Amino acid sequence: MTSGAPTTNRALTVAALLASMFMAAMEATVVATAMPTVISELGGLALYGWVGAAYLLASTVTVPFYGKLADRHGRKPILSMGVIVFLIGSVASGASTSIEQLIVFRAVQGLGAGAMQPIVLTVIGDLYTPAERGRVQGFFGAVWGIAGVAGPLLGGAIVSMTTWRWVFWINVPLGLLALVVLGVAFREAPRPKARTRLDLAGAGTVILAALSILLAASGVLPLVTGPAGAVLLVVFVWIESHAEDPVLPIALIRRRLITVAGVVSLLLGAAMMAVLTFLPLHVQGVLSGAPTDAGLVIAPMLVGWPVASAITSRMIVRIGYRAPIRIGVFVSTVGFVSLALTATLLAPAWALGLSMLVFGAGMGLSNTALIISVQASVGYEQRGVVTAFTQFARTMGGALGVGALGAVLAAQLGRRLPPETVRALLDPHAAGVVSAPGVAEALGGALAPLFWAGAAATVFALIAVIAQPADESPAAATA
Repeated sequence: MTSGAPTTNRALTVAALLASMFMAAMEATVVATAMPTVISELGGLALYGWVGAAYLLASTVTVPFYGKLADRHGRKPILSMGVIVFLIGSVASGASTSIEQLIVFRAVQGLGAGAMQPIVLTVIGDLYTPAERGRVQGFFGAVWGIAGVAGPLLGGAIVSMTTWRWVFWINVPLGLLALVVLGVAFREAPRPKARTRLDLAGAGTVILAALSILLAASGVLPLVTGPAGAVLLVVFVWIESHAEDPVLPIALIRRRLITVAGVVSLLLGAAMMAVLTFLPLHVQGVLSGAPTDAGLVIAPMLVGWPVASAITSRMIVRIGYRAPIRIGVFVSTVGFVSLALTATLLAPAWALGLSMLVFGAGMGLSNTALIISVQASVGYEQRGVVTAFTQFARTMGGALGVGALGAVLAAQLGRRLPPETVRALLDPHAAGVVSAPGVAEALGGALAPLFWAGAAATVFALIAVIAQPADESPAAATA
């Protein structure tokens, strides 16, 4: 294990890392809850979707670049920079006077958030042995669970008790505390000065390629952005094949273990984001549940994930990485197929919640084992790159899945309902539109194929893990 300097206080460092992750996790759910109030004050309903999209795009496309910077210059300075940029974006977002300003500043927030998750998990890989990481990463799974359940409640409380601007400003004290604790507790061994030039051409190309692909999946000039993304990917591979110190070494990501981890992460990311995005719409629009009911249906996933993640570390010590990944993906597939079936049959919320518990347990097993396996396959100097690659694949899968399935949903509803009803249904101001005759049935019919598409993604992930190479002996996992 390559760890930080001996003076590192691991408990305080983990607390600061949890705070950093918590900010990024909370921001999505808190802001989404406050957006109707934001739109009522700032206007710009036509640009509503871009407030969330700007954050998602910026935080997704920059992940590989941050991973490389962390390997070159150390984890602490890059993570601290990410938190600072995130806080600048938070303050500016809260001070926005127009929807256009809010979109720009949300993108700034996303630029900071892009550094948080991959580097946080990289630091955990530095400070803990593979046998310990599953238990510790379970805490970070719990952070997402707490944020998913508490975010809407906190957002609603902030909007009702004060101004929506505190939805963003609330990050400032937590972020400053995290920076102070990181500065005091985390002692990183000095990194030798990089002797090679930073691969700015590769970084810029992969960012533009990812951005083009995400825009195409979201339906933004797909005949232009789609081909542009494909061409940029080819250019990126050529640049990385000739770069002295590439952002994503082609030889590294061609290794079967890392390739499979990327493919599985992409597919499971798509499935997970499909659940988080469309299941609340099913609960509220088809089953006539309240927003709290939607949260309660998702909550079991966010409980099963950290519990299974903690179990993973014990399994790895005894049987290695491969079996937990396979078992986890299989359990995720069972959970998602069950979810698609129960949603199609209009089963009650408790049945959906049970399926989500199974899916979350599978995600906890597979996702944790995947990250530990790729981290253990490389040394310190490449751990940031492979961790960022895995997280990049997962977030890209989520963004692509939501974008593509959202377009399918809009098309399906367009064939079943009048255009003005579709716009009202997807408008957060029009919560009562689902009570109109035929709307709930149309929505249920349009959502069912989306859940089956998510189930198909988990099946393909299960096929992919069969190709995963055998790992080292279980004893090696404790090294």
